[in-house]
Amino acid sequence: MKSTACMIALISITGRIKRLEIVAVTWQMWATMGIIAIAVFLYFREKFSIESISVGIIVAFLIFFHFFAPANPANPSEPLGGLDSKALLSGFAAPALIAIMALLVVGQGMYHTGALEGPILRINNALEKRPRRTLGIVFLIAFAVSMFMNNTPVVVMFIPVLTAMALRMRSAASYYMMPLSFICILAGMTTLIGSSTNLLVNDKSIEITNTEMLSFFTQFPPGIILASVGAIYILIFAPILLPARKSLENEVSEAGRQYIAQIAITHNHPLRGAKPRAGLYPALKDVTVRMIQRGEASLLPPFEDALEPDDILIVAATRKSLSTLLASDKQYLKGMLSIAGFHDESRGDGSSDTIVISEAIIAPGSRMVGRNIEQIGFRRQTGTLVLGIQRRTRMIRSRMLDIRLEAGDVLLLFGYERNMSHLRNNRDLLLLDWSTTELPDIRKSMAARLIFAGTIITAALGILPIEIAAIAGALAMLATGCLNIRQAVRALDMRIFLLIGAAFTMSVALQNTGAAAFLAQHTVDAFLPLGNLALISALFLMIALMTNIISNAATALIFAPIAINIAHQTQDIASLSDIPTDQGIPTIVMVLTVIFAANCCFATPIAYQTNLLVMGPGRYKFADFVKFGVPLVFIIWLTFCLMAPMLIEYYNDPAI
Repeated sequence: MKSTACMIALISITGRIKRLEIVAVTWQMWATMGIIAIAVFLYFREKFSIESISVGIIVAFLIFFHFFAPANPANPSEPLGGLDSKALLSGFAAPALIAIMALLVVGQGMYHTGALEGPILRINNALEKRPRRTLGIVFLIAFAVSMFMNNTPVVVMFIPVLTAMALRMRSAASYYMMPLSFICILAGMTTLIGSSTNLLVNDKSIEITNTEMLSFFTQFPPGIILASVGAIYILIFAPILLPARKSLENEVSEAGRQYIAQIAITHNHPLRGAKPRAGLYPALKDVTVRMIQRGEASLLPPFEDALEPDDILIVAATRKSLSTLLASDKQYLKGMLSIAGFHDESRGDGSSDTIVISEAIIAPGSRMVGRNIEQIGFRRQTGTLVLGIQRRTRMIRSRMLDIRLEAGDVLLLFGYERNMSHLRNNRDLLLLDWSTTELPDIRKSMAARLIFAGTIITAALGILPIEIAAIAGALAMLATGCLNIRQAVRALDMRIFLLIGAAFTMSVALQNTGAAAFLAQHTVDAFLPLGNLALISALFLMIALMTNIISNAATALIFAPIAINIAHQTQDIASLSDIPTDQGIPTIVMVLTVIFAANCCFATPIAYQTNLLVMGPGRYKFADFVKFGVPLVFIIWLTFCLMAPMLIEYYNDPAI
């Protein structure tokens, strides 16, 4: 064993001399590493915006290599190729970046149409009977969806679900928010499109090696093992290490903001035939039925009759309860619309215009005072529908449309965003702009689900490349009205776009100046005498540390060429050895090392955007992520190190 280590060290030294003749050490190489070090420092400090830093990096490299491009060793009178503006800006045309942007649009379509709202709400309704099993199902769904979808909208969709579940179980939301983010990140390790990091590393490896090493499910076997180990850690230690902090929703209750609203029971309404229990309707949770208008008769509680078509329910509910009803089934939406004849001609600019809910106050001296909504012709004048009326002075038991408005009444309005924005200039109403929120247009949810499934299936089966399948899916979302152009453009996060473009620029500079080979060479020299496992282990820890300081996308693109160079150098050393058992590290193993290590963004809230999303609802501090996330990083690192020898042996098998 000792002689083998000495032999490896000797071969490493002789190999180093050989490679130093190939990798020319130039001052431009040192300048490249210096610029990247400054970039990492600026990203970490967050003194300037990510967009500004990214653009600054790109401009710095463009100017630097325009004036100081290193000479071509083969022809010193010519500059070295691969460092011109075309090469440095090639990241903006990279298939991986295009696929990431297109998948963001597809994910936005799923979010905007509430494609997951129905299943989630049905699961949430089972919470009272089997709380722990239901909670586990919710996390399993979040995990499964995150395997095939950008996890940012997934976390956005599940935050309110888990907050509501925490309230019902009388538990702290802080026990669930950070696990939600981490579970979605772990799920992203399992498929090629599970994380933007995976796509970027795959694209960079293809560019360097001219070989497509990763298919859709190549990383699934090791990825699901890492994710399972991480999930077990989360399950056991979340109640122990996470703080018990009440959410803001617990402290600031909306219980006092009850609106009077109406629900019309249509012939195919989900409430048709609903029977009361103990005088109440169990199907209408968090909603109080104050009266049922059946023809000319007015039925008061306690109720005894099943609901029939053409019944109009006068209910008291919070804004959140009404929004949840509208998002749970399209027939609720149609029932609301049918009350005042609100049809699609009020949309504004097309079938995919954004549906929003907002609030407005009846202004003092308003012409609406003393008149009801029908007399005003509110829908005809404003293009919006009044969902509810809130009045603090007394309880109202009459049809909403018969209520005569008073100054100070708060109207809960429903309509298309363009029509809602016109109310800003209405002198009879004071529109509360801050209260305007989008409502999922669940009438398009089935189309969104089919498009999403089609995108995933065509990419997974290799029918189309991922970037083409993603672009086709994004186009289908637009064509079917699940999104309009403005909403699709809004999904294209400029921070991600510029950050990835800058990361590609840094990666190209590292590769083409020889800095990547130089760093790989010294990493190999330092750790290879200790064995391949020590080399992989050291690289994994370096990447995992960096990904928690700067973006995981930038980390992955910086280290991808370094890791591939390390793999090539270990293979060269192994080919020089006379010992039959000596094996180099397969390139695909190093690519997987970069992918899994770059996805270990658990230790800081700034490491990944989903960590930032859950920080507010969970009321976490920076130290909470360190306390709960750092052990998870080391557990994933240790698990991967245990798997690494098996991966090396598997991919070194000539039959593979």
